[in-house]
Amino acid sequence: MHTIAIIGGGFCGSIAAVNLMRLSEGPLRVALINCGFPVGRGVAYGTRRPEHLLNVAARNMSALADHPNHFLDWLRTRTEYADIPEAVLRETFIPRRVYGDYLRGLLQWHARPIRDGHAASIEFYDKEAVNITLRDGGATVVFADGDSIAADKVLLATGNQRPAAMPGDGAPFTHPAYIDVPWHDWESRLPDRHQDVVLLGTGLTTVDAFLTLSALDWRGTIFAVSRNGLLPHAHFRGIEYPEFPPEDPSALGLNELAVLLEEHCGRLRGLGANPAIAVDKLRPHTQRIWRNWSLADKREFCRRYAARWNVLRHRIAQDVHQRVTTALTDGRLQIVKGTIAALASAGSRVRVTVAGTSGANVVLEAGLVINGTGPQTSFTAGSSLLYRNLLTDGRVVVDELDMGVQVDEDFGVRERDGRRSPVLFAIGPPIKGTLWETTAVPELRQQTYRVAQTMLEECGLGEPAPRLGTTADQELLEYCI
Repeated sequence: MHTIAIIGGGFCGSIAAVNLMRLSEGPLRVALINCGFPVGRGVAYGTRRPEHLLNVAARNMSALADHPNHFLDWLRTRTEYADIPEAVLRETFIPRRVYGDYLRGLLQWHARPIRDGHAASIEFYDKEAVNITLRDGGATVVFADGDSIAADKVLLATGNQRPAAMPGDGAPFTHPAYIDVPWHDWESRLPDRHQDVVLLGTGLTTVDAFLTLSALDWRGTIFAVSRNGLLPHAHFRGIEYPEFPPEDPSALGLNELAVLLEEHCGRLRGLGANPAIAVDKLRPHTQRIWRNWSLADKREFCRRYAARWNVLRHRIAQDVHQRVTTALTDGRLQIVKGTIAALASAGSRVRVTVAGTSGANVVLEAGLVINGTGPQTSFTAGSSLLYRNLLTDGRVVVDELDMGVQVDEDFGVRERDGRRSPVLFAIGPPIKGTLWETTAVPELRQQTYRVAQTMLEECGLGEPAPRLGTTADQELLEYCI
């Protein structure tokens, strides 16, 4: 019997396992290795807070690339959604904990089916993988406790890295009132609710923290600090706009695309429409555009446009945006624009020094400081022990922007000598440098489907899979979103 090991039990790892079970044409053992967050839920969907909503409407949240209404159909099995009109349910932003139930249910349903006279199963390992060694025809996954398992193929679905460490007095800062990883429970460490709180960053993680503090009737001021001071935009109802994009936007360089985007954003504003429509319409082409750009174009995009792109691209529900806007208006939430210069202890509180955009420092003291700056952007600076070992052994190599690992068109990992690994595959955030768009469900469900097809094909358990960048692949993504 063939064995496929998957390292990571969040969305990518869990749905890749589900697709392997769905698509396998022979006996198969899937070893799902997960550590630190709830299997099947991961970081994003492990929250238990009802105020944490999906950032995408229900109609776009099917976990299965070939069944775009799967999540909507599942919602109808729950009494709280059974009687909601179809048009309303499709546009509803569901609590993320409910979506976690959906993923966990999918995983459990497919864990041990018996089909067509042959067995297929998912085995769960609550362990930390620290190395992968190759052997003839396969690999051995080594765990932190010294145990190991053998596999024919290994999928790296490890998700996002931890946030970068904040500067302290010559070393990474630590303090009882400082939360370095915001995805773990921090509510048990809250001070008196009349104290101020500082949130480092103004992205989606900061919005989550603000929502939780608001639900707890927080009375102190909430400060959010970032270089650009930009909060996520709200979702909106779009309009038909066939004038954009051009027939083959992937042939455009950065400068050409930037000029074209500015032109059509201006036209959309003139029509009274949201200019982010242009960004949305590029989405089925974004990965191909990114892959075709030169290294210089990619670096220039990251330097000049990435922050603005992310604000337009990764939006939040309208009612959540309204709550944030109201808090800004009444002063409960305040934005501090600048660079975080240092964190320091101030007794039981934390002092945050911000180098303001005007040149003057801003000093904040808070009863709690939460690092919501997002995942570490330098792959080599924040790599786990697993990736440090793989990099040292040459089993993986970083991409040209140091965002993650290099992969080829079918998600096979590139080794140090440039050859495609016969065993290792990677999907999700670890391949951001290759595809750029690789964090949202419509892209990730596509990747989990394709990589399952490819691994099964190479194990002799499935039909050949279309490769990334083919017409069929683009049509599938357009179909999904």
